[in-house]
Amino acid sequence: MKILITGANGLLGQKLVALLTQTPDVALTATARGQNRLPTTEGYTYRSMDITDRQQVLDVIGEVQPDAVIHGAAMTDVDKCEIDKEACWAQNVTATEHIVAACQQTGAFLCHVSTDFIFDGAAGPYDEAAGPNPISFYGWSKYAAEKVVQHSGLAWGIARTVLVYGIAHDMSRSNIILWVKKSLEDGKTIKVVTDQFRSPTLAEDLAAGCALIAQKRATGIFNISGREVLTPYEMAIQTADYFGLDKSLITKADASTFTQTARRPPRTGFLIDKARQELGYAPRSFAEGIAHLAAQLNQPA
Repeated sequence: MKILITGANGLLGQKLVALLTQTPDVALTATARGQNRLPTTEGYTYRSMDITDRQQVLDVIGEVQPDAVIHGAAMTDVDKCEIDKEACWAQNVTATEHIVAACQQTGAFLCHVSTDFIFDGAAGPYDEAAGPNPISFYGWSKYAAEKVVQHSGLAWGIARTVLVYGIAHDMSRSNIILWVKKSLEDGKTIKVVTDQFRSPTLAEDLAAGCALIAQKRATGIFNISGREVLTPYEMAIQTADYFGLDKSLITKADASTFTQTARRPPRTGFLIDKARQELGYAPRSFAEGIAHLAAQLNQPA
């Protein structure tokens, strides 16, 4: 099976490359804007592809002729999306239109990655049938992209996810586990919110869910997230417990004490029964995710 992924240099892309290069009978093409920043070049082909350039997308996907495309590239900085709406729409909606057009020409199955931010957070955790109602421009852009995919006439699967965490090979981005660990090791007091609820998702688990959708050509919407609904405060406490750090440095706060450009949905989180039953999706617990990251931190570079 030939699979092409977008956003190969990002966190999800890195995990997809690591997974799919070890998957029998998969010929992988990894794409991203600019140069390949992945740590290895073995087991896949890399193609530079700017998803906002329609002709480039049509050309690359047309040449590769993949059986399936996993579209994970997106502008995901929620506050930047609120400030630069034009760039957000170009990368999240118009780019998806380009991907869809290329898949229409080649007959490829499309697995599109979406987000819990399409919901207002009034009534989480959500199942796949819940009605979206975004409260940020990022959320609106991702909801619009879903609609592009759903109305495309393609065979498609949408992987919605929540609060993805993991370790990039170049340590280029932090996450709540690394932030809490470093802050407490440095003896810093941190404020962590107790009134937001999420299903934290290990990047490797999200990659596995997307791969299952693509390989099974599973159509429809699937919640691909962690299996628990936790507050950031609960995540911080679990992190401190795992690493044996001083929990007294963690103080409770509510979201109103933080100034952020874009609104965040207060209570999301996902119910993942459908993905478990139809895909065999089996994500790790948050405690297992912490242990997984800890093992990666201990590996020699």
